[in-house]
Amino acid sequence: QVQLVESGGGLVQAGGSLRLSCAVSPRTFSRTAMGWFRQAPGKEREFVAAVNWSGGYTDYADSVKGRFTISRDNSKNTVYLQMNSLKPEDTAVYYCAAVPSGPIRSSQYDYWGRGTQVAVSS
Repeated sequence: QVQLVESGGGLVQAGGSLRLSCAVSPRTFSRTAMGWFRQAPGKEREFVAAVNWSGGYTDYADSVKGRFTISRDNSKNTVYLQMNSLKPEDTAVYYCAAVPSGPIRSSQYDYWGRGTQVAVSS
């Protein structure tokens, strides 16, 4: 069974940084693209960033481009989201996802973590 476990969320002041991690079942991880999504209260879940299986290709939402960096360590079966220059509007539950069944920006992933809360105070 595929399992994804996020960690690293928390409360931070605007302008601060956080690094999220997502640990993935070993058998699945090295063969799949990975995505990060977020959902703020009262809003739909939205794409944040994605990385292909090798780490050689990344994609970002315009709202986070230049501030967030997605990366992966296949030896540790973990994908990361480094978030810098955080803004109050980045406040949301952040989810990692594995095994896309559609475009990597879409929510069409087969497996999802339970999410980790990020709160940015002004």
